Amino acid sequence: MEGDIEDVDGVLKITKIRLKYSFKIPAGTRDKAERALEHYAEKCPAYQSVKGCIDCSWEAEIEEA
Repeated sequence: MEGDIEDVDGVLKITKIRLKYSFKIPAGTRDKAERALEHYAEKCPAYQSVKGCIDCSWEAEIEEA
């Protein structure tokens, strides 16, 4: 995880958060994993708490085992 802190009107604020996930999943389950990643933000308490206030982005590196 990394992010940016910027001066916004004289106040330091976290303005961006970038997440990078790394998953090892069972062979043949990539479609399920990708679907889960597409929809997890809808139910993620942390993201729901900051969306609209902090620009969040994420990417995933998926390895099938």
